[in-house]
Amino acid sequence: MGSLLNYFTSSSAITIFVLLLLSVYFIATFWIFLDRYYILNSRISSEARSLKALYTGQSKSVASSSLIFTYLTRVNRPNKAILEAAASDAIRVSTKGLTWLSIIASTSPFIGLFGTVIGILETFSELGSQSSASLSVVAPAISEALIATAAGIAVAIFAYTFHLILKRKAYELSSLLTSQSEVILSQAKEA
Repeated sequence: MGSLLNYFTSSSAITIFVLLLLSVYFIATFWIFLDRYYILNSRISSEARSLKALYTGQSKSVASSSLIFTYLTRVNRPNKAILEAAASDAIRVSTKGLTWLSIIASTSPFIGLFGTVIGILETFSELGSQSSASLSVVAPAISEALIATAAGIAVAIFAYTFHLILKRKAYELSSLLTSQSEVILSQAKEA
């Protein structure tokens, strides 16, 4: 705790700002992931139940909990256009936040690197005012500056990983919606 306090008291305002920004990114990354993961899992499970009922003949239409249901109630006869619109809208709403995860994953290493560069510049500026500089003076200062890069990379790893997980979940949801649409359209052709 004491070394962390020393780090913050000896750091510049820019370095502290960079670390605070990366902290906000880190919190946002987990917030978006947990929110979207829960929503996507819930919708996937609902659509899987609806598709199973269609496949097994327990139902002639999608379940009322399905994301397609509202769209089907607005038309007399199901058609491909309305089912594609329903699936597209459901995916769009379900994947809110993925863009932010992508932005965080791509920018956080650069923000961390910026903090490191500022820390190294400050170190060299301080060394220039001293009469002698040894490795024992330079090494700790440089290692402190590298903390910002490490923080940026850590945030990027989580953001990118979560982005890929949610993207896969969105694909699963899309696949279930497409399968239901195909079953509904085939039933409409038979009728």
